[in-house]
Amino acid sequence: MSKILTMFKLQQELNDNTNGKDWELGVTKQGKEINWRRCIYLEAAELIDSYPWKHWKNINSDVDRENVKVELVDIWHFVMSEVLRVNYLNEKKPLAALAKEIEEKIKDIDVKREDNYYKEIEAIEELIKKLFCNFELIDFTKSFFELSYKLGLDLDSLYQLYIGKNILNIFRQEHGYKDGTYKKVWNGKEDNVVMQEILANNSNITPDELYKKLEEKYNKA
Repeated sequence: MSKILTMFKLQQELNDNTNGKDWELGVTKQGKEINWRRCIYLEAAELIDSYPWKHWKNINSDVDRENVKVELVDIWHFVMSEVLRVNYLNEKKPLAALAKEIEEKIKDIDVKREDNYYKEIEAIEELIKKLFCNFELIDFTKSFFELSYKLGLDLDSLYQLYIGKNILNIFRQEHGYKDGTYKKVWNGKEDNVVMQEILANNSNITPDELYKKLEEKYNKA
């Protein structure tokens, strides 16, 4: 199974489990409205805050490159969710066919890293514009990958981090994330950081093994 198809299948499963069946109609099983595009642009704003763009604060800070990767993966969750929603309502393509079309669209992407972080920020803002201007799910997905590559996250790295974040999201849901009892900081580290450290130290870890290691660390927090 391709990386693209694997991620879309996992995202569909996560959304089904978290939001209930037919979440594509725009409402969770708890009756909350779903707006994936709002999720995307708010996460994009958090991505921009990984850069020392503020002229009045911490002007000599470095770009938080690790957080750039985390925020891109968060955006990817929501991009896939919006693609799945639009496809469910309009296109109605089989998931394998949709994934194949995306693979064909992104296979020839050839972009260079931007030479300064202000241009990276502008590229993020361009993605937000495309979200609201002539949105088309396959082209928008390609635009996301172009941005991801410009910011230093290729498909293989995105896939690894997505799998990690997917398992972390499942872990969060099963440990009180929705009712507010979940602890996001573990012994002074955010759970995202803990997850990345586990992945860095265990290159061939399986999803089940990652879940168990997260539980071990959470129980000691």
